[in-house]
Amino acid sequence: MSHKSPFNCGKTFYANNWTGTPAHNPSGSIDWQDYGGDDINGETVRATAGGTAYFYDAGSTSYGKWIEVRHSDGTRTRYAHLASMVRSAGGSLTVSQGTVIGTVGSTGGSNAPHLHYEQRTSTGAMDTSPTVDGVTVSLGQKKAITSTNACGSSNPYTPEEVCGSGYSVIDSAALTGGRTYLLYNSGNGYNCVVTLKSTNLGSASAASAFLEPQGESRTTDSGSYDYYAGPVRRDAAGQCVKWGGSVGSSSYTSGFEHCD
Repeated sequence: MSHKSPFNCGKTFYANNWTGTPAHNPSGSIDWQDYGGDDINGETVRATAGGTAYFYDAGSTSYGKWIEVRHSDGTRTRYAHLASMVRSAGGSLTVSQGTVIGTVGSTGGSNAPHLHYEQRTSTGAMDTSPTVDGVTVSLGQKKAITSTNACGSSNPYTPEEVCGSGYSVIDSAALTGGRTYLLYNSGNGYNCVVTLKSTNLGSASAASAFLEPQGESRTTDSGSYDYYAGPVRRDAAGQCVKWGGSVGSSSYTSGFEHCD
C-alpha cells in the first residue's frame, strides 16, 4: 500500500519518528510538526491511502479525537489528536487517497498541536519505519516531507456527504469554478443546497449556497471556504423552491421549481 502525506498538496511538515524519554507511545508512530514558519495547527488532514475510515473520540485522554482507516490489503493507518472530524464518533466513511477526514489539533493526551500518525500491518503491529510520499522515516529520524496528496485532484467531498444521510441530488447547475446542487430527503421532506468548488481547492475563496421555499424567507450560506458552501437545509415538502449558489463572480439562481 503506497501512502502519501496526510496534508494538502505542496504543504511541508516535519515527520518526527522520535525516541527518548519518555518513550513515544506506540514506538514507531510519527508526530507531524511545524516546519519553518508554517503552523500545523488547524491544517486539513487527508487519508494517506484509500479504504474505510472509522471515527472515535477518547475525550481528554489518549488519542482524543482520532480516526482509523482500514485499507484493502488489511493494513491500517491512524490519525490522532484531531481538532475536528468529518464524521461523528461511531461513524464511518469510504475514503479515497486524499479524502479530507479532519483537522489537526491537540485533543486527548497531547501537549501541543500536532498530528499523531501510525501505519500498522494487517496483524495490527506497528510499522516502525513508515514510508510516506516515497520517504521512509525510521526510528529516531525527523524529516521534512512535502505532500503530493490530492495534487490536481477533484473536490474530495460529494454533495450527499455534505448534506448528510438520506439526501439525494435532484438538480444541479454548473458554475465557473464549481457546481451548485439541490438535494432532497424524502424521509423528512427537507431540501438541501451545497456548492462545491472545483478550483482553488484547499484555499479559502468566495462561495455561497442558498435555498428559498416559496412564500418564505431565503437562507444563505456565504463566505470564504476551502471546498464548499452550505449545507443549507429547509423543510420544503410540497413547496416550490428557488435555489442556487456562487463561486467567485459566477452565480446561478433557479426559478421556483421542484414543487412536489
